[in-house]
Amino acid sequence: MHLTRTIICGIIVYMYIEKIPNRNSPPCALIRESFREDGKVRKRTLANISHLPDELVQQIGKLLKGGNVIENFDDNFRIIRSLPYANVKAALSTLKQIGLDKVISSSPQNKNHKLVTAMIIARIINPCSKLATVRSLNQETCSSVLSDLLNMPDVNENDLYHAMDWLLTRQGKIEASLADKHLTNGSLVLYDVSSSYFEGVCCPLAARGHDKDHKKSKLIIVYGLLCNQEGCPVAIEVFKGNTGDPTTVKVQIEKLTSRFGLKRIIIVGDRGMLTSARIREDLKPIDGIDWISALKAPQIRKIMRDNEIEKSLFDKRDIAEITHPDFPDERLMVCYNPLLETKREKTRQSLLAATEKDLQKIVKATLRKQKPLRTVKEIGIAVGKVINKHKVGKHFNIEIEKGLLAFHRKQESIDAEAKLDGIYIIRTSVSQEHLTAAETVMSYKQLSAVEQAFRSMKTVDLKIRPINHYLADRVRSHVLLCMLAYYVEWHMRQQLAPMLFDDDDKQTSEQLRSSPVRDAQPSPGARRKAATKKCREDGLVVHSFQTLLDDLATVTRNTIELAGQQFEKITTPTPTQQKALNLMKVRL
Repeated sequence: MHLTRTIICGIIVYMYIEKIPNRNSPPCALIRESFREDGKVRKRTLANISHLPDELVQQIGKLLKGGNVIENFDDNFRIIRSLPYANVKAALSTLKQIGLDKVISSSPQNKNHKLVTAMIIARIINPCSKLATVRSLNQETCSSVLSDLLNMPDVNENDLYHAMDWLLTRQGKIEASLADKHLTNGSLVLYDVSSSYFEGVCCPLAARGHDKDHKKSKLIIVYGLLCNQEGCPVAIEVFKGNTGDPTTVKVQIEKLTSRFGLKRIIIVGDRGMLTSARIREDLKPIDGIDWISALKAPQIRKIMRDNEIEKSLFDKRDIAEITHPDFPDERLMVCYNPLLETKREKTRQSLLAATEKDLQKIVKATLRKQKPLRTVKEIGIAVGKVINKHKVGKHFNIEIEKGLLAFHRKQESIDAEAKLDGIYIIRTSVSQEHLTAAETVMSYKQLSAVEQAFRSMKTVDLKIRPINHYLADRVRSHVLLCMLAYYVEWHMRQQLAPMLFDDDDKQTSEQLRSSPVRDAQPSPGARRKAATKKCREDGLVVHSFQTLLDDLATVTRNTIELAGQQFEKITTPTPTQQKALNLMKVRL
């Protein structure tokens, strides 16, 4: 018989269970050990386990004999189900930590509140259609623990649609709460506009317009996003697809002043939106509204000519503050970036060469023997396609006659444009006491934060497009959901920055920038992360935001059955996963 053998102080000790008859009572069950001492076998009682059930006593006996408590272990041990856990827990915990659950509604147990929360989290961890979201939430087809964490019963698509309608009625209160948290009087407000294509033709918001996704065959919608200076989203507005960018400004100003109650703001927008007409008609009449924008090429050309500004003036400084009568009560910052000059020259030359190559193909088409281009109309249509494709037709003299095409470059036009390469002019109504020239340029460049938001919402993470809803309010609610999901993601990125390829040492990065006009330089830490793919503090793997979420998804909640009993067990996180959870202050 095999007994459990232990060596204590050089003495071999055997442990076993011995049953002792007890007259009219059941026998005693004793755990004993035997050992040899002075040439004699001795034994000692360690415990009396007579009070335990016979079945348990037998199992303990099997263990002491070196056997298994459970016979046929493989047949009695099963993993019933494994569902992604840590990625859901991280996103949901962040949403609650930043108080978004209370911003959405003060009644977190409300069914619509839970459904909206579920759609926000689902948009972060697995962006998909509302029908696919329903499948991911129901118990039979769920792809994560989201519905369990929110304690939600099975839902259908109509439940989600009703929750979207409920959310839209609260948009004003939600945006006002976010503005109260992230905007103050006198602060910078970043504003930009983008568009997304639409599937179908039934939605009244969908129309043909300037499509920034380059889906020329699709209808689009337009939406404008308001962010604070750091790029944290505050409010979003949906417009009809044929709405021009400048015409959206007035609505946003009314929102900032009337709904959010801000008396003084500095709105930052690009040159295509904060045009001279919009500034004159929508911004100047309102007290307390200042702006930072940029000038378009014709305006820059006129200022450079009127002020007799040459590039040689920027040999020692790359920024100069001037005034001009066409822009009364405004300061103009003329900036020169030699790297931008080189980039623009290279781009122009490549476009000119591509245009000449395509035009030469048309010339050959007029000379070919089979089906040549003969009429002026045929040649003109072909030339028009080339000009619209490369956008440098203004630099060519083109002559079209029957069966003939001739072209040559307009060198004077090319040289005139080249004089402006690397030059851009920032305009602002903010006084020198509030913002220096350098601070004004840096404030304008903060618009890149809104562009990052659009990239995340449209393609990289949240996938706002394609849009499949037909009702206008459902489209608005869908866009609002995507903004709220980005709001959560923005905060997660701030916490996870040391583990992401993002530069988490912005202060050093700004110190390395020789001038606000020049491109930002990554900090040494960011360069090291990019080169080694490791965190500088502990050598753990560096991730993108999406791959880190995918990594956290491998921490699963496992439902296990053992000897007929079911229980749950969470996968032990790896060091990388545990660090991410610690940074977000998430406990599994």
